[in-house]
Amino acid sequence: MTIGRVLRRTAGALAFAVLAFFALVPTGRYLVRAGWAEGKILWRARPIAELVRDSAMAAPTRRKLELVLAARAFAADSVKLAAKQSFTTFSRIEHDTVVVVLTAAYQDRLAYKTWWFPIVGSVPYKGYFDVRDAKKAAAALSRDGFDAYLRPATAFSTLGYLNDPLLSTTLDEDSVSLVNTVIHELTHNTFYASGQAVFNESFANFAGAHGSEWFYAARADSASVKLAREDWARQKTLGRFWSAVYNSVDSAFKAHPASKADRLVAREIVFTGARDKFAREIEPQLPGYDAQKPIALHLDNAALMSRRMYRTGLDDFDAIYERAGERLPAAIARIIGIAKAHPKDPYAAVRAYVASGSAEAPTK
Repeated sequence: MTIGRVLRRTAGALAFAVLAFFALVPTGRYLVRAGWAEGKILWRARPIAELVRDSAMAAPTRRKLELVLAARAFAADSVKLAAKQSFTTFSRIEHDTVVVVLTAAYQDRLAYKTWWFPIVGSVPYKGYFDVRDAKKAAAALSRDGFDAYLRPATAFSTLGYLNDPLLSTTLDEDSVSLVNTVIHELTHNTFYASGQAVFNESFANFAGAHGSEWFYAARADSASVKLAREDWARQKTLGRFWSAVYNSVDSAFKAHPASKADRLVAREIVFTGARDKFAREIEPQLPGYDAQKPIALHLDNAALMSRRMYRTGLDDFDAIYERAGERLPAAIARIIGIAKAHPKDPYAAVRAYVASGSAEAPTK
């Protein structure tokens, strides 16, 4: 048998295996559906530079599109993020939510159910472009004994592997949130730690918040700077609250190691206290607070861990920012350096760095 024939047969076998994976394996079918939805979004995309020159475009929309281009340029030039071709195009979608995000957790321990995907590794969430598919998946997980939590998202990132367009759902955000979102997503382009979704999202939250503050400070827009700082303060307040609830649930579980039923009762006691504290102390600080329409706070392990995903370790990130003289590019570079040196537990390394007072990351 010739080498050429062997190579052709090998290639054919690999191609068959790939097709079988996508046709027969649930993850493969999920990726096909997600790829189809992403393809439709990319098909509709139009260059933002052309749209801002279109006289038929409504002035408010044109101003926001111009703001996006300015934010991505600022992120690349001043914050030193990898903008690539993200947010150079605009795609209009039919719905007010582009993705429904599913998070699941074990009921009697603080552990995510994870899904594995190529490139990004294991992640504790799964995005659906069709809300019906998301609800079916959540119901199936509930039947299997998991807590399942669904939340809407107006933007998503392919980590720079595709030219992520700006979506009409994102454009509906206020100007400060819009700039924050652009910088948040470009942070994912710059660095994404495999299997560390909570770290990645919280780190990008930090970069987006301070990046939007920097952006508006450069424009001498003090009102927007104030809004950015107030929002970041709220995020840190929520982060501390959810971390305290998480630690209390963890302690309750450890106090009842032998009985799942006792663990579930213990967590409900914690959740009842958390709902009360949220209503009395936390909710009144949130924007749009209406004492006549309090938030009905749903709590289970999946909801708790989903709420922490974007708000874990924010004070530690801020400590590094302050140590860097509030120079955002330096702080981002330092955090990325620490995470790359300690891929198995970047949070522990960040905490050790903050505690050390050292100008260098702790050794492995």
